[in-house]
Amino acid sequence: MLKKEIQLAVDKGEMLPLMEEFYTIQGEGYHTGTAAYFIRIGGCDVGCHWCDVKESWNADLHPPTDTDLIVSNAKKYAETVVITGGEPLTWDMSLLTGKLKTENLKVHIETSGAYEVTGQWDWFCLSPKKLKLPVQSAYDIANELKVIIYNKHDFQFAEEQAAKVNPDAILFLQPEWSKKEEMTPLIVDYVMNNPKWRVSLQTHKYLNIP
Repeated sequence: MLKKEIQLAVDKGEMLPLMEEFYTIQGEGYHTGTAAYFIRIGGCDVGCHWCDVKESWNADLHPPTDTDLIVSNAKKYAETVVITGGEPLTWDMSLLTGKLKTENLKVHIETSGAYEVTGQWDWFCLSPKKLKLPVQSAYDIANELKVIIYNKHDFQFAEEQAAKVNPDAILFLQPEWSKKEEMTPLIVDYVMNNPKWRVSLQTHKYLNIP
């Protein structure tokens, strides 16, 4: 395909900048401990300084890959697929998720919610970032709100986000990995005093798996 044709296919969601895909155990949030096939899509302009996959930011570094191939790989491994990034909603997720659903796969997303929601989702994990706040449609459909706690001020941000999200969303506080020793005890105390929240940990890092 010519470069212009590839770009058009990416714009339509027929091809997506695929960074990596792997079968592992979900490490964070509501579905912690369950098997899932992760599809990491490149491209993100939210720019969190503590991001642990900064190599995902530049979409140009990741080859545009046909969604049929992505789906073909995914269905070999798991009943649940997690779309992550980068920021997957940078791209139109309608075609990819439609094809995954056709294969009777459960389709989850992990997103900052910074862009309008596209796609069909069985589980919508919203992890808002201060630099680029979620759009209303993300707040409206979130099954799970996961706020990363890097410093004490992030507790106030978490409460602001909880006030915006739909009332059925399950609320999680998760320590940023490099600050886990400092922040985890604060999160434990906070959740005990504010039991609408739950603790999320990056258990995959403790298990030393992807």
